[in-house]
Amino acid sequence: MPNEASATASPESVLVCFALKEEAAPFRKTAAGKSGVSLLITGIGRGNSRRSLVNQFTQSTPHLVFTCGFAGGLDPVLKIGDVIFEPHDASSREKLLRVGAKPGKFFCADRIASTAAEKKKLRVDTGADAVEMESAEIHVVCRERGIPCVTVRVISDTAHDDMPLDFNQLSKPDMSLDYGKLAWAVAKSPGKIGALLKLQKATSFAAQKLADVLHAVFQTF
Repeated sequence: MPNEASATASPESVLVCFALKEEAAPFRKTAAGKSGVSLLITGIGRGNSRRSLVNQFTQSTPHLVFTCGFAGGLDPVLKIGDVIFEPHDASSREKLLRVGAKPGKFFCADRIASTAAEKKKLRVDTGADAVEMESAEIHVVCRERGIPCVTVRVISDTAHDDMPLDFNQLSKPDMSLDYGKLAWAVAKSPGKIGALLKLQKATSFAAQKLADVLHAVFQTF
């Protein structure tokens, strides 16, 4: 494996980062076989994102990075399935606007915003339109190497939504979901099953909307 200094650069390559395979699943299907586009699952949070991306850059250096996935809405106007972005330059802004994405400001948090009250406070404190957990660190890693980076995220839960469970309490030390804890939480509160199914439906819808926008954008590359 080459080191960072000897990593090869593909002049037409785009690396698309997602924290979770569930976020990436619809895009993986639409991007399958598309020349010059590769996908990286980083894991949740800043630390996982940095480690995954730094390791990826030892193998190849793209000319552009997209950091994608779910985001929680902080702006009450945003709906599930809305795709918002922070562009690197005027060209990426124009392309994303053309396919229906909306410009916005993100806050990169260290924990999941689980309640409407938490989201309201984040909105007041940061002025951000949406919250997620990876993009700020991905931008740092890219900036260190002079690689342009664009954030494109889809709203998976709105500013008005409470999560059915506090997923911060159901995570392993590496921030992945502990399915044993999840099963126990559901067993203790079976009334949450309906809300969990609703959340699953919302995230599936959101992931497809994000894939549609990304597919349309990459047609212009």
